[in-house]
Amino acid sequence: MVAASAPADAAPGPALRLGGFTPLTTIDFPGRLAAVFYCQGCPWRCSYCHNPELLDATAPPALPWERALAFLESRRGLLDGVVFSGGEPTLQAALPAALAEVRAMGFATGLHTGGMYPERLAAVLPLLDWVGLDIKGPKHHYDAITGVPGSGDRAWVSLQHVVQSGVSYECRTTWHTGLFGLEELEAMGQTLRDFGVTQWVVQECRSDHAPPWHGALARTPWPLTPKVRRA
Repeated sequence: MVAASAPADAAPGPALRLGGFTPLTTIDFPGRLAAVFYCQGCPWRCSYCHNPELLDATAPPALPWERALAFLESRRGLLDGVVFSGGEPTLQAALPAALAEVRAMGFATGLHTGGMYPERLAAVLPLLDWVGLDIKGPKHHYDAITGVPGSGDRAWVSLQHVVQSGVSYECRTTWHTGLFGLEELEAMGQTLRDFGVTQWVVQECRSDHAPPWHGALARTPWPLTPKVRRA
């Protein structure tokens, strides 16, 4: 990560606050060459968060939105899309206008989200070409994982919005075996299938304190076959 449109008759709102960006990625937006903009701020406090510098919503932006747009202008014809990641992009009221601006420039738009704001996510789905939705675990484990009461209900409502939207998506679970076990992961796969999920990735937790789980998934019959992504 490199630190560094609204309707015409609407008064301009605050610009999107960015904590940095990745100028080129081939893995964050399936099938597309993309840039990633990291939005500042997240209300959850997951112990294995890999971007902790983005948690503080009050931190000044490292990359002004005007500079981000200037970068995209210089990459027309070279990049296919832009992913808004974080932090949590839907935390910011400026996200819909930013998505509209980027789409007006001819770029496809992707979103990485934990789903903590279901209504806001539903509102921006028409502005998106792809969503990467983190499903952190079984609903009853969410409070312990995120540190926020009721977070599981919100994430699973967001999942319903995404699945029903028709927008391309991928559900991702970063599995920390110290937080819940293999049997619960298997049961969650069944629940995801019942929700209509067809794309699920299980990612290895990169925390220094996460127990290893190499080989565990290969020995398991899955109700919904996950891809396995390791760091």
